Amino acid sequence: MINEEGKPIPGAEPIKAMEAMAPRYNGLGAGYAGYGIYPKYKDFYALHIMLNDKESKIAVEDFLKSNVNVEYDEPIPTKEVSGVQDSPIVWRYFVNPGPAGQSSDQALDPDDLIVDLVSRINSGFEGALVFSSGKNMGVFKAVGYPWDVAKFYRIDEYEAYLWLGHGRYPTNTPGWWGGSHPFNIIGWSVVHNGEISSYGTNKRYLEQWGYKCALLTDSEVFAYLFDLLVRRHGLPIEVACKVISPPLWKTIDRTHGDEGKLLQAIRMTYADALVSGPSSIIVAINGMKGILGLTDRLKLRPLVAARKSEMVYIASEECAIRSVCPNSDEAWTLKAGIPLIAKMEGGPS
Repeated sequence: MINEEGKPIPGAEPIKAMEAMAPRYNGLGAGYAGYGIYPKYKDFYALHIMLNDKESKIAVEDFLKSNVNVEYDEPIPTKEVSGVQDSPIVWRYFVNPGPAGQSSDQALDPDDLIVDLVSRINSGFEGALVFSSGKNMGVFKAVGYPWDVAKFYRIDEYEAYLWLGHGRYPTNTPGWWGGSHPFNIIGWSVVHNGEISSYGTNKRYLEQWGYKCALLTDSEVFAYLFDLLVRRHGLPIEVACKVISPPLWKTIDRTHGDEGKLLQAIRMTYADALVSGPSSIIVAINGMKGILGLTDRLKLRPLVAARKSEMVYIASEECAIRSVCPNSDEAWTLKAGIPLIAKMEGGPS
């Protein structure tokens, strides 16, 4: 859910929406992402890190102090909840790139530096995982049902102009803290429903560009693909969606003119970035203060949307939207492979 005028949405709203879809979960993972939650440190990257023990924490903090300026750090506020067990240490660090006491190298993109930092921690430090790394936002996730994870992280104490929520029902990947949704890299956060049959191809493609898929679930590739295609390659968000969920070749062959040429070029250039399999995703868009909803090109997983004044909602089921917005101005189902984009500058397109 997003407020296109940037007004704060209480954390109770996404919790209530997630509760409405209770039969979709089995308690093996849930999470939330809130945007606009750290106004005091809005110019800093907020690193949320899971740490197995004090030794892991010391090692990671020594690494951070050698690679970034740490403005402030503290434990992420939590409360004891019976439905959330085996909790690691969860800590947040507000940082800017550049070694402590030195100015950042202006020749290097700060986002690239943070992506590299996250990759180095997640692949090189046993017992440590960066699960959120964007500015003025945060991901909060764990093993448990959505309502228990919300209580654990005290989500009702936050306000955000944009919220994502997710509850897992994993079928072929492990249910663990790091594998819960949302998946995040800098400002991109993704929640996903479905299976990715192209995961092996997508993973190898992303690793050619320096990304590390270390979270034992297929869904994380979406966050990295959007970061690669939009931020690094400079594709418009709509074109990136055509890369990830393109029309069938028979549709492309019937499309003439510049549009047909563009679709052909996309398929040939980014063949390994195509995501196949039944999937629907909701993505918080880095740098745009917006969200998008997208299904696979055959629409094998559902997405519905609704609008009420400046509020836009996207969910797997209409009941989630109706629980917090019983009288919307309009409601509709998304078309296969065609993104719905809602952002603070205006309405959905």
